[in-house]
Amino acid sequence: MSKVIAIFGAGPGLGASVARRFAAEGFRVALVARRKDRLDALVDQLGAEGVDTAGFTADLSAPKEIPALIEAVRERFGRIDVVEYGPIPGGRFTPAAELDPDTLAQDIPLLLLTPLAVVRAVLPEWKERGDGAFLMTTGASAVHPMPHASGVGPLMAAARNWLYSLNGELTESGIYAGTLSIAAFIEGSEAAEAAAGTELAAAFPVVDPADLAALYWDMYTKRDRVEEVHPALWAD
Repeated sequence: MSKVIAIFGAGPGLGASVARRFAAEGFRVALVARRKDRLDALVDQLGAEGVDTAGFTADLSAPKEIPALIEAVRERFGRIDVVEYGPIPGGRFTPAAELDPDTLAQDIPLLLLTPLAVVRAVLPEWKERGDGAFLMTTGASAVHPMPHASGVGPLMAAARNWLYSLNGELTESGIYAGTLSIAAFIEGSEAAEAAAGTELAAAFPVVDPADLAALYWDMYTKRDRVEEVHPALWAD
């Protein structure tokens, strides 16, 4: 039975590129997203390209719904081998001095609690098989805090902290956890379109999602680092 990657927060940019990259290596693809119309369109597009894929509509800000979602994916595909978790939060960057508890709290489920729920749901299968991979997408502010660009950064940083510990605990079991921290806008993404013409857009380059998907494949196959920061000039 061929392997399966489940892409959480799948969209026409990075999600679609990750789907194509892993499908090129024989993976079947489960796509998870909130908006059914866009999800159905992406499933149709990838299916027309020969990708064995299916869509699953879900609200990723509701971690309690994750076990049922994971079971639905297993019922369709029989297994899950890799998870890529990369939903884009709806909130904007906020200056740290203006950040209030309610603003920060609204993205805690999406960026911190649901990734934990996903791992807990797939981990028994991975431990039994002695293999599996959890790939988490974050932004530059998870690695390099920036003035006037707080908000999602503290939550992504917390998730990044957890992922480093997770990888250290599971490596000997054959299970990999890695994070790709993107210091750029992704070509074709809603975020890139929304930021067009702003000062923030001028501060970051635009990257091809296919290049990011290639990085994820390299991280998955080599398993030689917990984190990749791209573009590299942002790395320590």
